[in-house]
Amino acid sequence: MEKKVVVAVVCTAAVAGAVATAVVMRRKMREDGKWAKAMEILKEFDEKCATPIAKLKQVADAMVVEMHAGLASEGGSKLKMLVSYVDNLPTGDEKGLFYALDLGGTNFRVLRVQLGGTDTGLVSQEFAEVSIPPSLMTGTSDALFDYIAAELAKFVAEEGQEHELPPGKKRELGFTFSFPVLQMSIASGTLVRWTKGFSISDTVGQDVVSELTKAMERQGVGMIVSALVNDTVGTLAGGRYTNKDVVAAVILGTGTNAAYVERAQAIPKWHGALPRSGEMVINMEWGNFRSSHLPLTDYDNSLDAESLNPGEQVFEKVISGMYLGEVVRRVLLRMAEEAAFFGDIVPPKLKIPFILRTPEMSAMHHDTSPDLKVVGNKLKDILEISTTSLKTRRVIVELCNIVATRGARLAAAGILAILKKIGRDTLKDVDTQKTVIAMDGGLYEHYTEYSKCLENTMAELLGDEVSKTIVIEHANDGSGIGAALLAASHSQYL
Repeated sequence: MEKKVVVAVVCTAAVAGAVATAVVMRRKMREDGKWAKAMEILKEFDEKCATPIAKLKQVADAMVVEMHAGLASEGGSKLKMLVSYVDNLPTGDEKGLFYALDLGGTNFRVLRVQLGGTDTGLVSQEFAEVSIPPSLMTGTSDALFDYIAAELAKFVAEEGQEHELPPGKKRELGFTFSFPVLQMSIASGTLVRWTKGFSISDTVGQDVVSELTKAMERQGVGMIVSALVNDTVGTLAGGRYTNKDVVAAVILGTGTNAAYVERAQAIPKWHGALPRSGEMVINMEWGNFRSSHLPLTDYDNSLDAESLNPGEQVFEKVISGMYLGEVVRRVLLRMAEEAAFFGDIVPPKLKIPFILRTPEMSAMHHDTSPDLKVVGNKLKDILEISTTSLKTRRVIVELCNIVATRGARLAAAGILAILKKIGRDTLKDVDTQKTVIAMDGGLYEHYTEYSKCLENTMAELLGDEVSKTIVIEHANDGSGIGAALLAASHSQYL
C-alpha cells in the first residue's frame, strides 16, 4: 500500500513539474512572440525611413525644381522663396553704433553693437532680454509695441557719453521679426498672421515697422528702423560679416528654415530695378517643402493629420526639433499597444502627444553608460515606466538613431539643393573655391549625433574633392547681431 502512495506522490510531482515547465515555456513563447512583433515594427519603420544616397539626390533635385518655381511667381510653389530686400550684406567695413530688436517668441532682446570698420570689426556688444507678459500676447497692437518701445527707451537711457551720436543723427535699428510677414521693402512688411501663442488681431495686415515706429515716437525714443529681417536672413548676415565666403544660412532648432544669396537676374518674379550688387537674399521658408521622394511613414502622416497645420511644413515635421521626439513616442506607443513592449499595461503617459521632447531623445541617444542608465531614468521620469531591461533600452537607443539619422540626412539633402541652385555642388576652381554655410539653432548645436550625421552625409553627397571646399560653420546668435549689421549695411546715412 505504501508503495502505491509513494508512486502516486512521485507521479503527481512529475505532472506538476511538467505543467510548470509548460507554463514557463508558453510564457516564454508568448514573450518571444511579443518581442518578435516589436522587432518587426522597428524593422518596418527603419526600412520606411531609409535614406540611401540615390533617394537624397532625388529629394535635392525635387527641391531645386520647387526653388525655380517659387522664384518664378508668387504662389508658384510650396516653397515661398520670399524676396528679403536684403541686397547689401555686411562687408566688415561698417562703422558706428547700431541697435537690434529681436522678437521671435515670448521673450525679446534689445542689442547694441559698436562696429569699428575694416580692421577692428565688432568692438563691443551688449544686450538685455525681456519677457513679454502673457496678457500683452493677446491684447492690442499699441499695448505690445508700447511695452517694447518702453524697454528700448530704458536701454538707451542707461547709456554713457561714449554712445552719444553726432547732432542731427538718429539711432538706427535692425528689427528681427520671426513671424510670417509680407515684406514690402528693406524696412517695411505687413503681418500675415501671428504664431507661437500670440493673437493680436489689430496687428494683422499692418506694417509692423510702422507699428513699432509709432510706439517709439509715443515713448520718446529717437530711433529709425533701417532693416526688417527674419531670423534666418539675420543669421546669414551675421555669418557674412565674419566670413565673406558665407553664401547661405540654415536654422535647425525647434523649427527650420534656410536663406541664401541668389543672383537678382535669376528671380523672374522680381519686378523692381536690379540692385547695384546684382544679388538678393532669398528667404526660402524651406520647412514647407514636400515631395513624393520624402521617406514618410504612417507615424509621420498621423502626426501631420493631427497637427495644427495639416499638409503644411511637411519637411519641418521630419527634420526639426519640435517633432523628432514625437515621432519616437508614436513608434513606442505602437510597440507598447501591439507588442506589450513595456509589459501588459500600456504606460498611460506614453499616450500624451509631445510628452517626449527632442532634448530627452537626444540624451537617450547619447547615453554611453554600460547599462544605459540615462535611458532608464528618462523612461522613469517622463513616461513613469519604472523598470526596463537592457535589451529594451538598446532598442530605444536604436529607435532614436533611426529618427535622428533620417532627419539629419534629409537636412543635408536640403543643403545640397541650395548648393546645386547656386552652382557650388561641382568643382570650378580648385585653388580658390570655398563655400561656407552658416548654421544656427539648438538642434544643430546640442544634438551631436544629428549634426555629425548631417556633416558626414554632406561629404557622401558631394564626394571628396567638392566636400573639401564646403564648410559648415556654427554662427551662434546670428539673428540678433545680424539685424544690427543689416541696419548698418542698409543705413539711411550711407
